[in-house]
Parts: sequence; C-alpha cells; structure tokens
Amino acid sequence: MKYTHLGRSGLSVSRICLGTMNFGWTTEEPAAHAIMDAALDKGINFFDTANVYGFGENKGRTEQIIGDWFAKGGRRRERTVLATKVYGPMGDWPNEGKLSALNIRRALDASLKRLKTDYVDVYQFHHVDRDTPWEEIWQAMEVAVGQGKVLYVGSSNFAGWHIAQAQAAASARHFTGLVSEQSLYNLMARTVELEVLPAARHYGLGILPWSPLQGGLLGGVLRKEREGKRRLEGRAQAALQKHRERIEQYENLAGELGHEPGDVALAWLLHQPAVTAPIVGPRTGEQLDAAVHALDVTLDEKTLARLDDIFPGHKPAPEDYAW
Repeated sequence: MKYTHLGRSGLSVSRICLGTMNFGWTTEEPAAHAIMDAALDKGINFFDTANVYGFGENKGRTEQIIGDWFAKGGRRRERTVLATKVYGPMGDWPNEGKLSALNIRRALDASLKRLKTDYVDVYQFHHVDRDTPWEEIWQAMEVAVGQGKVLYVGSSNFAGWHIAQAQAAASARHFTGLVSEQSLYNLMARTVELEVLPAARHYGLGILPWSPLQGGLLGGVLRKEREGKRRLEGRAQAALQKHRERIEQYENLAGELGHEPGDVALAWLLHQPAVTAPIVGPRTGEQLDAAVHALDVTLDEKTLARLDDIFPGHKPAPEDYAW
C-alpha cells in the first residue's frame, strides 16, 4: 500500500479510501466486516462514512456496522483513520440537519455513539450550509476539537468559492480550517478542474474523489454488457447510450494497456496532483481486490494525453474560457 498526507496536514492516509455507503444497504453486516478486515490487511487505513448512510428508515445503520466492527477489538479502531459526515437530516424535527452549532454538537455525539468511539479523525461537512454563518460553524468545530472529539475537518460537495470562504473565516480565528474536500471527480466528470481543484491546491486541501468509476460506466460496462453480466436501466442506461462511443474508445485503450478499465480510471485519478485518495465503495471482497490493483498501474504522458482526448477536461478558470 502507498500512503500520503491528507492535504497539508501531517495525517498519513492510504491512497485508496474505503467508502462504506453500501454497508447496511446492499451489503449486510457480516460481509461489511469482512471487507473492512480485508481492507486493513491490504494496508488501507482510511475509511469514509456518513451519519445518513443506511438511508431512509435505516439512517445511521452504516455507522452502527462500523462501530460493531471496532468493538471486536484487535486494534481495529487504532489502525483506522475514520472520516464521517454531518449535514443531512437525521429526523423531521428542527435542528436535526445542516450545520448549526446545535446540530453539529448533537450529530457528532450521536455518530460517536453509533461508531463506538470517542473521536472522529476527520469530521466532514456533507454539503455547504448557506443559512449558517462560518463564525458559528467554526466556533462549534473549535469546541469539538478542544474536547478531543474531532481531530481534522473536511468538506464535501463544496464549490471553489465555498472553500475560499471557509478558509478565510477559519484563518481569522487562527483555526486550521479544512484539510480535505470530497468531490465528484472522474474521467467523465471533470467540472471540479475549473475552480474546486485550484482552490484545494491553493489552500492545501486533499481531494477525495467520490464515484471514481462514474456509477460503473468506467468499470468495463460495455464488456460486462456483452457478457450478460450487467444490464443498466433508467438514467444509467441513457448515460451509457449518450457516451457509448467514448466509452468504447476508453475500453479499447484499457485493453491495449493490458489493464482493466476500472484500474485505469482509478490510476488516472491517482496521477492528478490534487488527489489524495479516490473513495471506492466495494460491495464484495472481489471488488475491493480490483480497486487495489490500480496502485500498480502507471500511466505515461502519451496515455494521459489519449485519455484527455477521449474525455476532455478543463483548464483552471478563467483560462478555460477566457484569455
């Protein structure tokens, strides 16, 4: 396993982050525990979750599964850099969502109880809260850090100017602020290259791409379709038809390189300078094994250029659209 620092922090994390969104939703607890054990065995020390995972009536279930796994002992908690999130509503009553000081306090304590731990390594804002001032948010986080319940703070789904706004407010309080940003980022979804990635690099945030395979479209979907292993429906099928020609070129390129398409997609992200670790969300141990293979894939400049030809990206703004 390869490791790097999370943004400008001194925290060392694996270059693959284990996403747990499927735990308790499509992956039952015994299989989830097996996947987490396998991840540690492979050297993956960075796990990502959220208080709302489990979804619907089962919100919080994913954190409970992780907490039960920690409770097994064997230094599982000590070996894990744990990231969870706050923002999504956990109930219908006022102050059960978003980033008010009250919700941050209550949501954090509830997450710690479900996770069976007394601290979170990286506490992430799942979305920007336009209704709560940063002075209130950072005051609440300063209290959490002072209590030892949170070590680092991250964001998710922020715009570039939200990152700048957050860091300016933190700096005025002599507070560390954000060390990471989770964004939708992959070969087919590169909008963050305009402003989010430049902001992250400027302020020293590590980028944690979610949906690195664009919902499976970059994971060899055409081959699986031909082999009868996967059949897409709805929006996924419409997206495949829209981008079929480019995806076919991409899968052919992966074949020329002698790698699985999913490995190439993850390896491409690992070649991007702002990226700390793509978040992979395996439903099975086999999918976890496949994700780790990407660490052994090296893409030369010619291959990176060919990938840009197939899936054009962006220059930083404003050069992308102005002189």
